[in-house]
Amino acid sequence: QFEVYFQPIVDLTGERCTKAEALVRWQHPTRGLVGPDEFIAIAEEIGLIGALGDWVFHQAVAMAGEWREGRRAAGIGDDAPIQVSVNISPRQFIAGTCADWVGHLRRRGLPPWMLAVEITEGLLLDERPAVTDTLLAFRDAGIQVSIDDFGTGYSAMSYLKKFAVDTLKIDRSFVRDLTTDPSDLAIAEAVIVMAHKLGLKVVAEGVETAAQRDLLRQAGCDYAQGYLFARPLAADDFRRFIASPAR
Repeated sequence: QFEVYFQPIVDLTGERCTKAEALVRWQHPTRGLVGPDEFIAIAEEIGLIGALGDWVFHQAVAMAGEWREGRRAAGIGDDAPIQVSVNISPRQFIAGTCADWVGHLRRRGLPPWMLAVEITEGLLLDERPAVTDTLLAFRDAGIQVSIDDFGTGYSAMSYLKKFAVDTLKIDRSFVRDLTTDPSDLAIAEAVIVMAHKLGLKVVAEGVETAAQRDLLRQAGCDYAQGYLFARPLAADDFRRFIASPAR
């Protein structure tokens, strides 16, 4: 009953979709579509989050491979790749279910840059070997690491360097009032400047209006995701979304 949806992430330079975040949904037989807020915590509590996260990863990799072949067949090629981001919770690291993700990518013949893992700031502070070793393995294999909801947790700047983080995602709580709250705009601008000084890219989450997009673009933000561009899409709908060369 689970299904993986994909939310487009667009390059703000030309509003071309170059990335997508994989998001699990539950197609309940009587309740209809159930969002992750209602079941992820339960999956963690009963010990199923590792298996669920591993399944989402395999589904995302399979779809990324299909999109790559489809774009090649259409003559688009790898000059416009789609990178898929997969969320990992701390319990998945401890369960060890993501230990073979690098090997799975290699067996599928996909380049590592087609996958990014999204973690929270707090995970960077976890010194357990199961966490640090896996993060370093991702880095060494060329899999990109994104910090989700940046600015809402325990910001540890030194760890951005230690684990060679690639991307910061500005939390939607700072994006929502960009046009009305000067403090939120200042925070977003500061994150963007800091990230660029460190050689990192920035994704703004929860972009819903053209005014928000324009302010982020003026501030130099690299990417954005949100309802302004597209809601999370089922795999077939996302395939149609990127079918045009303009995407």
